[in-house]
Amino acid sequence: MCLAKVNSAEETLSSQSHNGTNDIKMSHNTFVVDEAEERTQGSGNYVSSVRTVALCVFSAVAFGVGVGFVDGVSKASEFFAGYLLEQSLSVDNLFVFVLIFKYFKVPLMYQNRVLSYGIAGAVIFRLSIILLGTATLQRFEAVNLLLAGILLYSSFKLFTGEEEDADLSDNFIVKTCQKFIPITSEYDGDRFITLQDGVWKATPLLLTVAVIELSDIAFAVDSIPAVFGVTRDPFIVFTSNLFAILGLRSLYTLISESMSELEYLQPSIGVVLGFIGFKMILDFFGYHVSTEASLGVVATCLSAGVLLSLVKKSDQ
Repeated sequence: MCLAKVNSAEETLSSQSHNGTNDIKMSHNTFVVDEAEERTQGSGNYVSSVRTVALCVFSAVAFGVGVGFVDGVSKASEFFAGYLLEQSLSVDNLFVFVLIFKYFKVPLMYQNRVLSYGIAGAVIFRLSIILLGTATLQRFEAVNLLLAGILLYSSFKLFTGEEEDADLSDNFIVKTCQKFIPITSEYDGDRFITLQDGVWKATPLLLTVAVIELSDIAFAVDSIPAVFGVTRDPFIVFTSNLFAILGLRSLYTLISESMSELEYLQPSIGVVLGFIGFKMILDFFGYHVSTEASLGVVATCLSAGVLLSLVKKSDQ
């Protein structure tokens, strides 16, 4: 009788041990499958982003060539100079977006949604400020000197090595938004507004969108005057901005993890902004710098900044 009980106990323990081993194997297999799915999804997003960025760049080039056929080489040069300038400034500004997403701990799956709303708001805002800027410049020529001063100051800031603070808790834009927007402490999926304790409140996702929109307004203080330094045509100014902004979401996916490696991009942008600032001053006093020369300086400086960054990275 006792021997039978012992045998029964051994069989029970063996069965439990076997089941436990199976559970561990199943759990490990599930983890491996989830990890593989995550890698596959990330790879798919990367490939999709590459295609989108390539399509946006090809569309911009095709549009610029079309402008050249319709309005001449000079207008095409203005478009390409404005587009290169806006695209480089957009890449530089993406670093701030990375800091914002990290500060608010925005889940990766919601970041593209936030960027989509940010891009839509940027297009509307920039169209408004471009129309206003065009009307102002036509009536008050001396405004050129003010815009030139803004560009020279921005160039100086880039050369003094002032970097974006990774801690945004004391950032003016962040503190202002937190003061006027009541928010929940946690995310509620991809919702911007949620009901909490019978009160409608914004989620951190809406606060993130607000901060990004206000940050883009601050970025426009540099970028819009820079393009006005290349051309006064509001159509060229807006379309160069539009093509640079449209691929921003996919561009963020491609370079968000490697932007810190573009060490010489900011100094090259500083050179470009300084050049355009001086160009606007010379234009005001009657000394005109051709659009083709401006395009050459912009393209050379930005290309040199990227290439030097890549060379330094490969040497490390």
